[in-house]
Amino acid sequence: MAEFEYDLFVIGAGSGGVRAARTAAAAGANVAIAEDLYLGGTCVNVGCVPKKLYSYAAHFHDAFDDAAGFGWHLPEPPRFEWATLRDNKSGEIKRLNEIYRRMLENADVTLFDARASLKDPHTVLLKTAEGNTQEVSAEKILLATGGWPWVPDFPGHQHTLDSNQVFDLECFPERFMVLGGGYISVEFASIFNGLGSETHLIYRGNLFLRGFDDEVRDFTRTEMTRKGVNLHFNTNIETIEPVGNAYSVTLTDGRKMEVDAILSATGRKANVAGLGLEALGISLDKVGKIPVNERFETQVPSILALGDLIAGPELTPVALAEAMQLVAHHFSPDEPAPLDYAAIPTAVFCHPNIGTVGLSEEEAREKYAAIRVYRTDFKAMKHTLSASQERTLMKLVVDDATDIVVGAHMVGDDAGEVIQGIAIAVRAGLTKKDFDSTLGIHPTGAEEFVTLRTPTRK
Repeated sequence: MAEFEYDLFVIGAGSGGVRAARTAAAAGANVAIAEDLYLGGTCVNVGCVPKKLYSYAAHFHDAFDDAAGFGWHLPEPPRFEWATLRDNKSGEIKRLNEIYRRMLENADVTLFDARASLKDPHTVLLKTAEGNTQEVSAEKILLATGGWPWVPDFPGHQHTLDSNQVFDLECFPERFMVLGGGYISVEFASIFNGLGSETHLIYRGNLFLRGFDDEVRDFTRTEMTRKGVNLHFNTNIETIEPVGNAYSVTLTDGRKMEVDAILSATGRKANVAGLGLEALGISLDKVGKIPVNERFETQVPSILALGDLIAGPELTPVALAEAMQLVAHHFSPDEPAPLDYAAIPTAVFCHPNIGTVGLSEEEAREKYAAIRVYRTDFKAMKHTLSASQERTLMKLVVDDATDIVVGAHMVGDDAGEVIQGIAIAVRAGLTKKDFDSTLGIHPTGAEEFVTLRTPTRK
């Protein structure tokens, strides 16, 4: 008889957990996975997917305005219906949940619809919603429970929404406030502004999106302000008090505002509550992450962890890559090369979008003795016949000594789509000469990346 029931037991059926389970099963392992909330994890249910759907919805506001310049006249003013968007989104998420369930079944992965915790280094305790419990043994146990929204403690914080709740509001907020300065806050400020809310973003720092290229941050601030988002920097929420069906918000700079809904987009923390880490001697690092080695092993070698639970970029493609790497380490005869976290492309789906890969100008100046910066900003052809004043920014950062393009940044329509292609070139270490010798696709905005000839600054 086998010593354990499973070779691998995965706790958490999000992007990383499902990829690890399916890949390990394909390598011949006997695999099980447990999920107590929703299949697909944060990305599918309360993250990337619904956020992008809502972003698409918000873009129609600009599209309707732009259409007149191209000869289109709507018979009546457009009217947004929140319930239709919300409920159609929910239907799509349910469809994706079932796809994940079928993917696991087709991969011969045993799925437990239950909450899982650690009993010992090789035993998982499962508890169903009905209160039934059972124990399952596994040679290796993978923790893939992702992150969970964190809300700061201040008077009235209980009246705020978190990023899990904001998708399913009963009523559309005519006045919307978001607290925070990262991806989620900037994206939802753009979304609710585009859907028609009077929108306010509150951030304690002097500019949002810390860690991005400074020029990208400045440009995005200008464009979001142009679109009507009210940005309030160097301030914070002091108190929130209910006023009828609304809320009175007092800021630390003394101002007061009344809004209908407040989103705390103040970050996410590793979702480790109730897993039983302490009893097994698995401690968290100073930022609340689970320390692992290059094989994704915790302080208890049979317990593994990946994705948002460990240090590194909190991005779905990173979790997927880590899952593949983990399986290669533990279920393949050949040891894989170390996972390369350099030049990871990313996008922020604010309006307009941000796409970026590689080093910011500031990072490049610290790393290299000399750099060249090529940048342009322009009104895209799409906006020449409309009344839109939206502009696009494109920027390349080049190491002067080698001519290698070490960073590429864009703010504008479909920036994420464009930068995905540019990311291949940056990852491959192509030079500015390679960019210059590539013919552009005309007329497109993306061709600007291969027609930038004169350095803007050095």
